[in-house]
Amino acid sequence: MKGQLLTMVHRRNLLNLAVAGTIAAATETVAPAALAAEPLGSPDKRKARYQANSAEVQDFYRVNRYPAR
Repeated sequence: MKGQLLTMVHRRNLLNLAVAGTIAAATETVAPAALAAEPLGSPDKRKARYQANSAEVQDFYRVNRYPAR
């Protein structure tokens, strides 16, 4: 039995390694998908998203004009 290493692995260390491995694997799978979702020079970044004449905005202001109880 020459060359056999006698190392002790405690339960807490094993749990830490498992959690770190899971986080690393999840980060690797999520990050490339997020980067590929929107290119850097996208014209959508400059597009105005707020539209004052939309139905949702008009309803918001209409409801806020109700008298307080």
